Amino acid sequence: MDQLRSMEIFAEVARLRSFSAAGRALGLTRALVSKAILQLEEKLGARLLYRSTREVSLTEAGQAYLPGCVATVEQARQAARAIAPAGAELAGPLRIQAPSSFGSLWLADALARFALRHRLLQPSLFVDDAILDPIRHGFDLSIRVGGIPDTTGLALRRLAPCRAVLCASPDYLARRGVPAAPDALAAHQCLHFSHLTDGTSWHFTRGHDRQTVRVQAGFTSNNGLVLHQAALRGLGIVYSTTFLAWQSLADGTLVQVLPEWELPLNDLTALYPAGHQPSPKVRALIDFLVEQYQPVPPWDAALAR
Repeated sequence: MDQLRSMEIFAEVARLRSFSAAGRALGLTRALVSKAILQLEEKLGARLLYRSTREVSLTEAGQAYLPGCVATVEQARQAARAIAPAGAELAGPLRIQAPSSFGSLWLADALARFALRHRLLQPSLFVDDAILDPIRHGFDLSIRVGGIPDTTGLALRRLAPCRAVLCASPDYLARRGVPAAPDALAAHQCLHFSHLTDGTSWHFTRGHDRQTVRVQAGFTSNNGLVLHQAALRGLGIVYSTTFLAWQSLADGTLVQVLPEWELPLNDLTALYPAGHQPSPKVRALIDFLVEQYQPVPPWDAALAR
């Protein structure tokens, strides 16, 4: 294996702190990754990594070697991109992470249509509502909704607005009444998304009037689809998003609650490792998603109709 390729593998192992994760990111077996690192260490005459059953860490020599190694690999990538034909086919693994609800309802379809345009791509979509670090977990691209507490080492691009909405089933509202103001929510069963950055504090705006209500969550989940199903069953008032609730609001199985009050507006955001231009396949996917979701995302356009 040539030294540049071994350097690329070493940089990926150092970034992910895992032989297996680096192999997945590069489309290689763990055995090939290990062999490349051994060959590089032999060539340099220095041990670059400490290996254990639980983790991989850099030796002092590895820490000294890594910055120049990363710079060399990136320079080689930029040179290759500079001479690549404008219409070169996108190919190879493409690992994406997204929230469960958005990934299932919208991104899966968009990614399938993108893959049909680029048959040599090998997309992999991981859906999880945990806020995962794309660098640590080896994702080429991570889609997030709402708060992004730490973007160290990450670049981001806005894909679409993400509007929050309160809604409940007609049956629930017939039994419990329709709240006329945010503070009336204290008397209601509220279905709460546990990943909201402010916990059970729900913020409302109407003109210059701002109110914050701390709700008593009668049912909590880290998955928006779970809460949506509970709302359809009449369990309570759910804090949701229009990309998830639009169809139920359109067909009347859910009704918007406090429609004259606005909830915080978030963004649907694409994140990828900073410090260099995204690869052509990542850039092409981001451009495709922007094309699909702007200026008005299809779920909001459908709801408006």
